Order: sequence, then C-alpha cells, then structure tokens
Amino acid sequence: MQETIKISPMKRLFFILISGTLLLCLMAARSGDYKNMSPVKTLPRIAIAGLGIESSTFSPALTDEAAFHAKYGADVFNTYPFLSADSPLRHKAAWIPTIVGHALPGGTVTREAYESLVNKTLDSLRKNGPYDGLYFDIHGAMSVVGLDDPEGDFIARIRKVIGTKTLISTSMDLHGNVSWRLAENTDLITCYRLAPHEDAMQTKQRAVENLIERIENGRGKPYKAWISIPVLLPGEKTSTRIEPAKSVYAAVAPASVQPGIIDAAIWVGYAWADEPRNHAVVMVTGDDKEKVTRTAEKLAKSFWDARAGFKFVAPTGNLKECLDKAIASSKHPFYISDSGDNPTAGGAGDVTWTLTQILDRPEFKSDNGPSLIYASIPGPDLIKAAIAMGVGKHVEGYAGAKVDSRNAPPVKISGTVESIEYGDTDAEVEAVVRVGSVHIIVTQKRKPYHHERDFTRLGLNPRKTDIVVVKIGYLEPELYAMRADWLLALTPGGVDQDIEHLPYHRIQRPMFPLDKNMPDPDLTAKLVPASDKL
Repeated sequence: MQETIKISPMKRLFFILISGTLLLCLMAARSGDYKNMSPVKTLPRIAIAGLGIESSTFSPALTDEAAFHAKYGADVFNTYPFLSADSPLRHKAAWIPTIVGHALPGGTVTREAYESLVNKTLDSLRKNGPYDGLYFDIHGAMSVVGLDDPEGDFIARIRKVIGTKTLISTSMDLHGNVSWRLAENTDLITCYRLAPHEDAMQTKQRAVENLIERIENGRGKPYKAWISIPVLLPGEKTSTRIEPAKSVYAAVAPASVQPGIIDAAIWVGYAWADEPRNHAVVMVTGDDKEKVTRTAEKLAKSFWDARAGFKFVAPTGNLKECLDKAIASSKHPFYISDSGDNPTAGGAGDVTWTLTQILDRPEFKSDNGPSLIYASIPGPDLIKAAIAMGVGKHVEGYAGAKVDSRNAPPVKISGTVESIEYGDTDAEVEAVVRVGSVHIIVTQKRKPYHHERDFTRLGLNPRKTDIVVVKIGYLEPELYAMRADWLLALTPGGVDQDIEHLPYHRIQRPMFPLDKNMPDPDLTAKLVPASDKL
C-alpha cells in the first residue's frame, strides 16, 4: 500500500508561490522579456519646501501669513510645470511636497506669520521622513520682525529635522542674499541669470535636476566656494538687458558647465533691507576643488571690476521731467515707471504722491487731454462705493496712503466708473475710474500690472493710450515690448531708487556705492564646510 505524504497548508502555499515565480521567469525568458526579471529600482525620496518674498525694511508695511498664498501637499506640484504628472522629472523620484508659499514683495514679515509657516513645514517633514534630498525654493530677501537672516534660520531648522546627510538643493532670485549660514546648510545652490527674471522656472528646474543627478551618481557633498562682494545696487541698475550686467551674467552659464563644476551663480543682493547679509555674493559648487575656487574668484572679480559702470536701465528724471517729456512726445504708448512705490520690489503700493501730481496737472483736467492710465492705487472704500454706484455712474472717495502716508495723504478721486472686475488673485476687486483724461485703476488690495491682459480685462487698451504710468522699476517683458518710449521716474516710497540717501545703519561697511573710494576688497574664495561636517 502506497504511503500518503501529508503537506501542511503553509508548505503548500510556499510551493505554489515558488512554482508560480519559476513559471513567470520561464515565460519571460522564452518571450525575451528580460525587463520583468530585473529588480525593482527604488526611487529617491525628495521633499519640497520653501517661502519666497522680498521685504523692504524701509517700508512701514507688514506682511501676514495669508499673503504667502501657501500651497500644501499635492497642490505644491501646480507651482512647477516641470513636475506635472506626465513630466519625466516627476517619475525620477518619490516626491514629498510640504509647504511652498510665495508672497508679493512687501514689508517685513510678522514673526507670527513666519513661525507659523516654518513650523508647519517642519511638522510635515517630521511626519514623512526620511529623505534622500530636499528642494528648497526661496527668494532670499525675506525680512522678519526681530530676526536676522530668515532663510538661514529656516534652512538650519530644516537641517535639525532631516539631518545633515540629506542633500539640499536651493534655488533663488538673483536679488536674494546668501548668508554664510545659508551656504553652510545647503549642498547645491543656484539663482536666476536674467533680470527681468525670464528664466525663473528654468532656474528652479535646474536646481531639481542638479539634485536628482547628484543623488543618482552618489558622489555626496560637493565643494562650495563663497565670496562676499561689498556692492549693493538696486535691480534697476543691474538689469541684464544692458551692460555691464549683460556681459557679467553672460559668463555664468559657460562657467557652470565646465567639467568638475555643478553650478555657478552671482547674486546682486537686495538693496532695500538694512541687514548685514545684504550685498552681492558669488557661489560655485562642484567636485574639482581648484576649479570651483578659481571660477568663483573670476566671476567675483568681473562683478567688482564692473561696479562703476552699472547704471539705470532707462533714462531717469523726477516726475515733472518725465511727465513733461511724455506729454510733448509723439511716441505712444509712452511708459513712465513710478519706481519708488514698486510693489514687486517691496513697496507698500499705496503711496499717492505720483497720482496726486498727475491729477494736479492741467493737461489731464479735460476729457480731451492726453490719455493716461495709472496702475494702480489701493482703495477698498472707493471700491465699495464704485460697486454701489455701478459702471457708468459717478463715484467719489479717497484711496491710498493707509499704509505709507509719509509723502502724501489719501488722494481724493472723483470721476466715472468705467469698469469693475472681480476675482484677481492679488487685487481681488478692481475698478477703473476716469477723472478727466486719466484712467485710474483702483484695487481692493495692491497689485502689480505686468501683462497686457491686466489692462485689457478692465476694458483698457495700453497700446492705444498716450501715457501709461505703472508702479514698477524696469518694465516687465510684455510692457517693455509694447513701449514706444520709456522713462524711469525717481519717485518716493519704500523702494526709493536713490539708495545712497537711504538711512542704512546695519549693512556692512565699506560698501559700494555708499563708499565710492573704498579700497579693493579681498575676493579670495572661502570654501564652505559641507553640511555633514559642521
């Protein structure tokens, strides 16, 4: 009699699994599908975090948490087209987005807002670690009440959570500030190479690509060369549209692709904050220690040697001179930058000085005078009145100077409501009020006007307007392309272009151009310790 062999249920399951696996391998081998036989690749875990704002310490405005329009979790991906669901980079890592917030430039950030956003970021990082890398997306010119070097503080606190082995790649605005502490705690770093910043998204993508490549090649922490340059200039004097910034910055990309170099960058720094870290900086990262050092020193010297040649990106004048020339000109549209209250440089955006001068000019009193668009002035009470009266009706009220009234009080506006629009991310509600031949854009909250659609959606046609006055410094690309002529008016405000007369007390001295006859500085590169060597 044949003996029956008893097999336990667990052994039977084991034999079934082994047999199934062998069968799949045999089938794959016979079909030539060897890919299914290779081990599954583990994707690197990369977190995303960052806060961005330019904060003028010369403006009385304060910035709260809501201004950052923070995105959380999966919504963070909407900030970066190169990380869309179908993009190649999206599939190169397991992404862990925490919080990313970008605020319209403005005044100093309240300590409460900063601590809230930072602590939310840190809490998210604690819950979802560990990480192979972190992409740190910042501007670099944030000021916070009672705190020096917020970005340096932020990244140092991140390090305490994620550890020193995790690779951090930082992207910045070229008007940001790179403190020694920020340089120590990041491993890879880069910034924009164009002003205006037409390469902003390319810069962010480059920072992410550098990070992924570094993780994949396993080379660890690179060398970092840092050089402080005692120059502090406004962005309107360092535009890459003109020399010498055009040539100085043209050398950055070639320097960054040398063998042994990962990236190279020059920061102009931010002129409207009175802080010790505010000045120009060069940083170069890479694996060739000698080349990293030599490249940084070459770029720093080129910036220093060019310092006396930096000039405004457009002809300048006081407001009266600019208006006189615009009225007399046959070139239309004639743009005038109301530069002292530029909301995209950190101005409060509600200084009424320029608009008051325009409304006092006799040329604009009549409906038949030169057509002029003024963009813009916040006036929430006037917005309410315009809504109550309706389009085509007369409205009267005050606007501006609720935040910055140092140069002029609220301006009285009495005219016809031409349009009302709702739903703008920054302004929320916008109205156009016509006073004589002046079309004043009134907003519920401050807003920059950089694109043609910003005007056309309100029923305005800047291309057919004689004069367009915009609270801005250098013209953004769309406005620059449509201008027939352009002047930069040196007007008062929190980002006054006359920086040599600003009341600096805390920046490092000597500093060009405040100290024009200063001796040549030591531009020897300093090697920054790797974050895991601190």
